[in-house]
Amino acid sequence: MSDLPDVFDPRRYAAGPPHDDYRELRERHPVAWQEEYEVLGWPAGPGFWAVTRHADVVRVLKDPVTYSSTLGATQIRDPDPDDLPFIRRMMLNQDPSPSSQLRSSRGDPYQHGRLRRLVSRAFTPGRTDRFEAAVRARARTLLGAARDGAEGGVFDLVTEVTDDYALLNLADLLGVPGGDRGLLLEWTERVIGYQDPDEPPVLGPDGRPVNPRSPAMLREMFAYAQELAAYKRREPADDIMTSLAHSELADAELEMFFFLLTVAGNDTVRSAAPGGFLALAEHPGQRRALREGEASLDTAVDELLRWHPPVLTFRRTAARDTVLAGQRVRAGDKVVVFHASANHDERVFTRPEELDLARTPNPHVSFGDGPHVCLGAHFARLQLRVLHEEALRLLPGYELAGPPRRLVSNFINGIKSLPLRLPGPGSGPRG
Repeated sequence: MSDLPDVFDPRRYAAGPPHDDYRELRERHPVAWQEEYEVLGWPAGPGFWAVTRHADVVRVLKDPVTYSSTLGATQIRDPDPDDLPFIRRMMLNQDPSPSSQLRSSRGDPYQHGRLRRLVSRAFTPGRTDRFEAAVRARARTLLGAARDGAEGGVFDLVTEVTDDYALLNLADLLGVPGGDRGLLLEWTERVIGYQDPDEPPVLGPDGRPVNPRSPAMLREMFAYAQELAAYKRREPADDIMTSLAHSELADAELEMFFFLLTVAGNDTVRSAAPGGFLALAEHPGQRRALREGEASLDTAVDELLRWHPPVLTFRRTAARDTVLAGQRVRAGDKVVVFHASANHDERVFTRPEELDLARTPNPHVSFGDGPHVCLGAHFARLQLRVLHEEALRLLPGYELAGPPRRLVSNFINGIKSLPLRLPGPGSGPRG
């Protein structure tokens, strides 16, 4: 039994990222073997290397030749071997050039570079910037309604503001009709919350949970993607699905992009937004500095992303024998990078345990790095900046009214509930 900290167990993250354990791993064993035992009904796996230092995380993310996204996909848990060819259709689970192990065994038409170029044309900063007015109006509406309807001055930021904010902004960008937008939330929760006891898994004939990324579980979403694309060909608009529907994407590629954009596009902001408000509620002095102009909203957003990255981990698979931070890694080993740990690495960040909204430079890895850096990072930053900008005006003061409820997950740094209390009449702002 290893004496090193266990940073695998999803249940541990219900209390937040285990920063003390991350620090110990960075100091003692920056590439540490983790047992992958059976937990929450999910079967045991072969184990993996946990990579916790910033430089090593960046090295892994920037070297797809050595650390492949294709060989075993990007989740810690191994997919069913029968599902792996299907999962590899997604750009996230592809390498910029196919691994030599795969080149001879499959005639795979799905190429990461081609797909990323196609989608980059749709996901331009210009298009996302044009949505700013709608995003701002939505932030004002949701924050104002939450403030005005707060019973006893208390409201839940997640259920009354950030869940709808992230979902509706994404639906606008994709071009999903209003009546269908609840489907996006349903599909996102099914995929993201699969480790959380509040989201009971679908069980297969063997009594084991069914992978929410398997073809059977995504059939409904894919059928909808094709219906929406057909509609956009008949009724084009200024949205991403119109661009994708009129591109050279094959049907299977379009389906996978709809899945990726729906889940990643929704949950990035859905996780980061309440995390930022939690950080500001716990650091009223920093919130006051932001309100008084001592820190810009742009630097503040990046510091809040460093503090609360929406994604905790991503997995790669070693394509060949290598050495990482002095540790021998064998071909076929799972290598998992820990974003929240890298963002607190003392070798890169001065006093990383302190929230500093004026921090610059701020080379956090909350949106990844290398060929898979987040395509939607610009839109995510825009949404977060606008939301905090409007909150400064509409919620001049707030504090925690109770502890946050966090998602049970070693993948997504989610917050399911964040009760905030507003100052009472005559009490004035509190920071």
